[in-house]
Amino acid sequence: MAKKIVIIGGGVAGLSAGIYAKLNGFDAEIIEMHSVTGGQCTAWDRRGYRFDYCLHWLVGTRKGPFNDIWRETDVLNDNVEIVDHEVHTKIFANDGREFILYTDINRWEEYLRKFAPEDTKKIQMMCRDMRKSAFLQPFSDPPGLRKLGNTIASMFSMMPVMMLFMKYGRKSCDEYFRKLGFKNESLNYFFSNIYGSRDFSALAFIMMFAWFNQKNAGYLIGGSLPMANRMTNRYLELGGKLLSGSKVTKIVVENDIVRGVILSDDTEIDADYVISAADGHTTIFDMLGGKYLSKKISNAYQNWELFTPIVQVSFGINKKIESEVPVETWLIKDQMIGRTKTMNGYSIMNYYFDPTMAPEGKSVIVMRFESPWELWKDMDRDQYGNEKERIELDAKAILEKRFPGITDNIEVCNVATPLTDVNYTGVWKGSYEGFMPSSKNLMDNIDPAIPGLRKFYMAGQWLFPGGGLPPAGQSGKWAIQYICKDEGISFKTL
Repeated sequence: MAKKIVIIGGGVAGLSAGIYAKLNGFDAEIIEMHSVTGGQCTAWDRRGYRFDYCLHWLVGTRKGPFNDIWRETDVLNDNVEIVDHEVHTKIFANDGREFILYTDINRWEEYLRKFAPEDTKKIQMMCRDMRKSAFLQPFSDPPGLRKLGNTIASMFSMMPVMMLFMKYGRKSCDEYFRKLGFKNESLNYFFSNIYGSRDFSALAFIMMFAWFNQKNAGYLIGGSLPMANRMTNRYLELGGKLLSGSKVTKIVVENDIVRGVILSDDTEIDADYVISAADGHTTIFDMLGGKYLSKKISNAYQNWELFTPIVQVSFGINKKIESEVPVETWLIKDQMIGRTKTMNGYSIMNYYFDPTMAPEGKSVIVMRFESPWELWKDMDRDQYGNEKERIELDAKAILEKRFPGITDNIEVCNVATPLTDVNYTGVWKGSYEGFMPSSKNLMDNIDPAIPGLRKFYMAGQWLFPGGGLPPAGQSGKWAIQYICKDEGISFKTL
């Protein structure tokens, strides 16, 4: 009989693991706490409008190992339309200054040189770093399973970018910008407020624009929900089992060997292997009782900075709202939206480029802003309801200021909070992408195999600082590759 793998969590990592498990002949069962799959890769429909919670751009839409995963899991196929925006974001300062992030490096370099001619040489250096980082490609196989020939070939192909790793692998954006030494006050203002206000990795900043420039980080028309549905259908068509609306509370361990899981209703499900693609903190400290901790795991959860949770206010508007750019960011500090005082302002995303999000002649506009977990974690039901009402009123006032007269055309307003995310996905402290990729951790990952524990692997964004969909999808694939090695069989993708 086929060995059984129980997969905790039906998000992108869990679905990826399930698909590759079935492709390699295992009996696979995904257990998902929510009624639908996708985890944070999701959207919801309200009166004909669709409000997307996740997908803005996806690394791997054109080439590389991530593209292979998206093709193998049916995230991408010949029927999926991809949009590569010319502008990533248009940014507004409180004093009226404007700044544009272009996705084409040549175009952005030309724009920056006109914006700050006194910094031409520094701008050229930065854009040259971005072009060099295009040589960087993620490994297809996980550590310990990489063939020597492929590893050597990858290392040679990445030689042009190795200097970037040495120079910037442990530097923050703030350190990077200070080293470049821009003279233009406005250029310093925008860079420091967008990327330099926290310990955000300089290398992550550089690589992001290389992906855009290669048109390898496009937007999938339809957004998150159809993406998750395609993965789910692929899994089910391969014969995978799905138990939704059920929550795993405990991972059963005997003599340091995982034997299965226990659900919240005390149902016990036996397994030959368990993969947890659920929230990392919940897995390690609750399901495993904190009994299997390495120094790296303890250090990560104690010291690594998290992404600040977000509030998303979605508007269904009975009018076509035109826009020249998909996203606007307003760098307005101390703007009160409900009880949140903004640190980095807020963004406004107009989904004019995706006709599936709103009925014809109508629009979906989404406002997002960071809101610290401490503001939400102890709210009671009445406080929560009142806070959502205040946020809706404040967000409408901001939108009215941006688009005068729009209030009369708002048909639907939906407020999703950090507590919404926690309730439906279990994500720790509402941190939607887990660990912030910083100067301290970008070069470090958490091992999917827990020291001292057999027949168990982890998957998901909590293994990789920066989180996101590509590492989640890749980690699900890698977990099955490790299990195939344990079982002495060749890993297959077809």
